Amino acid sequence: MDLSLSPEQRSFRDLARSFLDREAVPHRTQWDRDEAVDLAIVPKMGEIGFFGLTIPEEYGGLGGDYVTYALAMEELGRADSALRGIVSVSSGLVGKSILFFGSEEQKQEWLPQLATASKLGCFGLTEPDTGSDAGNLTSRATRDGDDWVLNGQKLFITNGTWADVALIFARTSDDGPRGVTAFLVPTDTPGFEAREIKGKLGLRGQATAELFLTDVRVPASAVVGEVGRGFKIAMSTLDKGRLAVAAGCVGIVQGCLETSVDYATTRTQFGKPIAAFQLVQDMIADISLDADAARLLVWRCADLVDRGEPFGTAASKAKLFASEAAVRAANLAIQIHGGSGYVDEYPAAKYLRDARVMTLYEGTSQIQKLLIGRAETGISAFV
Repeated sequence: MDLSLSPEQRSFRDLARSFLDREAVPHRTQWDRDEAVDLAIVPKMGEIGFFGLTIPEEYGGLGGDYVTYALAMEELGRADSALRGIVSVSSGLVGKSILFFGSEEQKQEWLPQLATASKLGCFGLTEPDTGSDAGNLTSRATRDGDDWVLNGQKLFITNGTWADVALIFARTSDDGPRGVTAFLVPTDTPGFEAREIKGKLGLRGQATAELFLTDVRVPASAVVGEVGRGFKIAMSTLDKGRLAVAAGCVGIVQGCLETSVDYATTRTQFGKPIAAFQLVQDMIADISLDADAARLLVWRCADLVDRGEPFGTAASKAKLFASEAAVRAANLAIQIHGGSGYVDEYPAAKYLRDARVMTLYEGTSQIQKLLIGRAETGISAFV
């Protein structure tokens, strides 16, 4: 389904698919078993341009538009969602925060490295007691002369043990969401510790960590934007993050469709391919329909971003529908594969395990419904 994609957009999509089919797909099962992707792929992904999409050329990126970015995230989701998370957190959540809110010095220092993946970033928002209620986080930053001293704990942080820089959100006053400030913290700063979380249901190849900050001292120049503006930075950045998650979910649905069609047309029962059975075609049709519908919602959101129009509600709709569709598609893919879908020789089981978290992070499905409901009614259900 190309619709009005430009030749350049199609070219990058095809390049991304060819690269990932060669460098990622043959290894994803082993990475999943090992609970770690081979980080040698990261600089290769940097060379292809995954990390530099939408980062301006003046800061070492490719420039580019958000439709192309969505196409890249889809291909990453189809190949291995663990890789999608590495890119969308480092160059998306962290890189975009620096690009739109950081000082010129911060942009010059970090964006060229993030755009080429010579350095990776992580996004330190979620805490043990504050997930959806991010405005009430408890990590604290205290002014000490010309410096800030950070103390606190973060949880479920993608890239946490791999990152070279962490975008940490900490409380600088007790004024609710207006008391949160964002800081760029190099991960080799004394007092910064990352501990990897093992035993995840899905995204097993992706490094997920707890962060511990104990008297972490950073200069005033580490503040991103203004003191007290951190919550707004986080929420603004997460809107684009939801676009990336949604696009990755489209990739999961597309991957489920492709593996289901391949299996159903080659697996025979009762003397014919199981694709000849009506109820198998019914399941394949459902996956195909979800793939097209989710993709169109993602492309609409990306187009709004490219045209400079409001896109927050569109991002919530895309993320909600695509993440739930990914779970549905993976469930159907396992059903089509039968017993074979329950083992990791086929990708259906991994798609299901990876899809399940997509309904949780960067705003649960329930949070997305509240955001959509607020947009439709003008009434907030958050208070």
